[in-house]
Amino acid sequence: MIKLRLKRCGKKQRAIYRIVAIDVRSRREGKDLRRVGFYDPINNQTYSNVPAILYFLEKGAHPQELFMIF
Repeated sequence: MIKLRLKRCGKKQRAIYRIVAIDVRSRREGKDLRRVGFYDPINNQTYSNVPAILYFLEKGAHPQELFMIF
């Protein structure tokens, strides 16, 4: 099963998150299938590749609860 998740990146105290399509059995820092956007909570910036997200949702991917805020 595939999920759309936030993957933590960046330095200490300066985290940014990538929005990725990833296998459920993978850990948070594991290998992702595709990067579909990013979220920077410090600068409050978000970028998402909507066609890629819709593609994975059509294939049965489940979004993470935190991802549904955006």
